[in-house]
Amino acid sequence: MTVLLTLFDLLLTLTLLGLAVVTLTSHEPRRAVILFIAFGLLLALVWARLRAPDLALAEAAIGAGLSGALMLAAARRASGRKTSAAQSRDAEDAP
Repeated sequence: MTVLLTLFDLLLTLTLLGLAVVTLTSHEPRRAVILFIAFGLLLALVWARLRAPDLALAEAAIGAGLSGALMLAAARRASGRKTSAAQSRDAEDAP
């Protein structure tokens, strides 16, 4: 049983590290936010595994849920600004 839990902890750690690297190196903001939400949910699982259920609930609700929703809204606004700026540039270039 201990070996199985150790393997689960190792897999969880490697997945968290991989998600962190992929999130930080992502070029698309929406994808990075979705990966950040997945990171927060896995981090909540780590807190639950460490027998800290209050931190696990806070991480899931605030870290992944609320922060993720706010960052998704910000990413949507940022992409809208890029689109409108590109359209205005195209309109200025058109004869």
